[in-house]
Amino acid sequence: MQYTYLGRSGMKVSRLCLGTYNFGSFTDETDALRIMDLAVDAGINFFDTANHYPDFTNCGRTEEFMGRWFAQGGGRREKVILATKVSQPMMDGADGPNNEAGLSKYKIRRHIEGSLKRLQTDHIDLYQMHHIDRRTSWEELWEAFRILAYQGRIGYVGSSNFAGWNMALAQAAAKECNFLGLVSEQHKYNLVCRLPELEVLPAAAHLGIGVIAYSTLKGGVLGGKALKPDPKSRSEGARGWSEEHRAQLTEFSKLCRELGEDEANVAMAWVLAHPALNCVILGPRTAGQLKGALRACEIKLDSGAMK
Repeated sequence: MQYTYLGRSGMKVSRLCLGTYNFGSFTDETDALRIMDLAVDAGINFFDTANHYPDFTNCGRTEEFMGRWFAQGGGRREKVILATKVSQPMMDGADGPNNEAGLSKYKIRRHIEGSLKRLQTDHIDLYQMHHIDRRTSWEELWEAFRILAYQGRIGYVGSSNFAGWNMALAQAAAKECNFLGLVSEQHKYNLVCRLPELEVLPAAAHLGIGVIAYSTLKGGVLGGKALKPDPKSRSEGARGWSEEHRAQLTEFSKLCRELGEDEANVAMAWVLAHPALNCVILGPRTAGQLKGALRACEIKLDSGAMK
């Protein structure tokens, strides 16, 4: 397994990150616990989740699965760099009018308590803002995160789905209050979603922010089943998109056959080849999918394949 420093932090994470968003919906608890064991055995030390996963009708279930896995002991918690997110509604009646997307100091305090309880841990290594909140000032946000960091309940702060200028403003405000600021940005990036190359990836590289790529297979359409969408997958309109881009997908499949590699692993290897990228998130539903994805870190695409 390959490892990299996450942005400006001194923390090393595996270049493959275990994404747990299928746990509790498409993956039951027994399989989820097995996948987490296999991930650690394979050298993956970075697990990513969110407080509202797997969906808005089962908020928190994924964190609960992970908490019960940690509770088994055997050094499981110590072996994992744990990342979760805050921002989305948790459908908690006690939140009242605050049961909406946002990052107020009030909401961060309430929701980290819930995450820690479900995860059965006393700290989160990387606490990520799931989306930008334009209603809340950076002064309020950094005060909230500084308190949590000083209390030892979080180690680092990351963002997700931020624009380049959002990251720039965040770092400027963090510098003013003598705080480290963002160490990572989690962003959608794949062979057919290259918009981040315009601003997000250059901004992250300039600011020393590590980038964690999600949706590297575009909901599965770059994973070998593009023209035969799997009804069990979290498709992003896979069938219509696949038909529209049949010629491109056919050529991509041909290239992968010439390389002798699975399409999913080639797609992830292409993402990992970008110098601004730290790691990619895997979202396995099964143990077999996890085992197959481990190859992605080992693939080195030459200039011809990249072109």
